[in-house]
Amino acid sequence: MTLDVVARRAGVSLATASRALNGTTRVREDLRRRVRAAADLLGYIPNAHAQALASASNNTVGLICHDVGDPYFAAIAGGVMRAAAEQDLLVMLASTFREPAREIAYVSTLRAQRARAILLIGSGFQDRAWERALAAELEPYLRAGGRVAVVSRHRTLRVDAVLPENRAGAAALAQALLALGHREFAVLSGPPELTTVTDRLAGFREGLAQGGITLGPDRVVHGAFTREGGYAAARELLARSTGPTCVFAVTDVMAVGALAAFREAGVQVPQDISLAGFDDIPLVRELTPPLTTVALPLTAMGQEVIALALREPRGPRSRVLRVGGEVVLRASTAPPATPLTGRTS
Repeated sequence: MTLDVVARRAGVSLATASRALNGTTRVREDLRRRVRAAADLLGYIPNAHAQALASASNNTVGLICHDVGDPYFAAIAGGVMRAAAEQDLLVMLASTFREPAREIAYVSTLRAQRARAILLIGSGFQDRAWERALAAELEPYLRAGGRVAVVSRHRTLRVDAVLPENRAGAAALAQALLALGHREFAVLSGPPELTTVTDRLAGFREGLAQGGITLGPDRVVHGAFTREGGYAAARELLARSTGPTCVFAVTDVMAVGALAAFREAGVQVPQDISLAGFDDIPLVRELTPPLTTVALPLTAMGQEVIALALREPRGPRSRVLRVGGEVVLRASTAPPATPLTGRTS
């Protein structure tokens, strides 16, 4: 039995039925009696979750990310926790390890825990079944008064969002690398079903196209969105017959793995090959050589996403905060050397 059935039976709006049963706002006595009579007749039991949300009595915020062990997510989560502590809120943190089904399960758990807000940190999946399942979990939570905000692109969710400018940042990086003189490129890319991957790869292609350079399919190597994935993708790239003078890893963590693979193979960065990443996690400034990347204000993004979730809504439209990235040229990139030939050891 749902509240909208009770509202129809009583001949009132859903909002009036909700107010009559949860007592958060005064309702005319005749309407209150009519709603309660309909609820009794139909055997409706008020939803404790909705009442807790309506009274704002819950001080828990759920944060779901792909992998808190990844410095990108750790930095954003740190921003969320810092802002939450200032408001005496408790953050429940969960890692999905990029398993869509696990993300759905965690959202369901946070609903059951009556979390005040749910934050989804990380790329959406280009998967219609996942999109429908996630929406099915979030829509009743939102109707009950829960708040949802995301970091990165989730195509079908109409919720507040902090959106890093992945496409524009990757395009700007490509143009900066072209300005160094590079014309032979390769990309170490993550799983193609992640929206962050598709946006960064598309942006890099666009930036190269502005310089008259086409990135062929043989120059894109897909791997896991991890250090190990970057290492394996770099090894595969080195095994091919011809190589680029410059490699773009779509995330810094993959670039760290690629740097290890290049070093093992006796390939010097940047003397033999230039290497760039994306995100500017703190680690990459300490590498030898320090990594060229697109810097995002990760901690600030965490603070912004929780602020959006806790801010009072302004009508039915979701709010979007776009965050630009800044190209930071460091010692891992230099003017090109002779293109590599296949090397595996």
